[in-house]
Amino acid sequence: MENVVASIDTDKNEKSKSLWGHAWTQLSNDKMALTATVIVGVYLLVALLSFMGVIANEWSAEIGPSYAPPSADYLFGLDIFGRSVLLKTIKGAEIAMSIGFVTSMISVFIGTLLGAVSGYYGGKIDEFIVWFYTSFSSIPSIMMLMAITLILGKGVTSVYIALGLTGWVSLCRLIRGEVIRHKNRDYVHAVSSLGGSNLRILFKHILPNVTHIMIINFSLQFQIAIKSEVILSYLGLGVQGRPSWGTMIDDSKLELARGVWWQLGSATVAMLIVVLAFNILGDALRDALDPKLKGKS
Repeated sequence: MENVVASIDTDKNEKSKSLWGHAWTQLSNDKMALTATVIVGVYLLVALLSFMGVIANEWSAEIGPSYAPPSADYLFGLDIFGRSVLLKTIKGAEIAMSIGFVTSMISVFIGTLLGAVSGYYGGKIDEFIVWFYTSFSSIPSIMMLMAITLILGKGVTSVYIALGLTGWVSLCRLIRGEVIRHKNRDYVHAVSSLGGSNLRILFKHILPNVTHIMIINFSLQFQIAIKSEVILSYLGLGVQGRPSWGTMIDDSKLELARGVWWQLGSATVAMLIVVLAFNILGDALRDALDPKLKGKS
């Protein structure tokens, strides 16, 4: 029996390597995906350098006259207090990328854990988790976000928690379905017959086979979190005390009447580029990693 299990695991590993090898080849040949990856990498690098204080550390300093338009001296113009809109946009990238990363990690963890437990154990546990996420998803997401941020208070930490707690449902459904499909396969029965515990089977043998779903969902949830943070900050429920793209857009409401468009334009374009890049990258990852799209099982 051990030889059978070893043979099944070897075959499983070969298929997994084939899947990831095919995915890497497909992504490396996709110019749009490579471009999107470079853009995301640049944003991540800028966010990291901003977090470390290497760049945009003096975003709050007054460097010129109020509402100075874009020019050779002030590339993105200045705001009402004479602060650089360019530095505020860079600082906003730090906020956006940190929120995207942290909230995506939280939602992936919750969705994967609940979906895996629900799909593997079934019965009353499955019924309860399905009832829970069905009821949870029936509440409009924007209302849930506003309720959580109002309870926890304003700030980045509240945004982390609010977005992380509301973005896991779709992944939970997907993981549940995949675990149900995998738990009846030969390699699972073989490990079970040798006395493998449920936790070992679930986390060591089944979950590695659904990693591609988690990666795809992470990339998609990342850009959703960025857009949601902008909405919350625009409504006054998000980031406080430091610039974010949402607060910049909120500040520009009255500026447009004065013909001051550069703060709105900078935040909007910065968000547009990274969200578009994540959408392209997410689609490319789905096409490359989803076996169903390549006729594999």
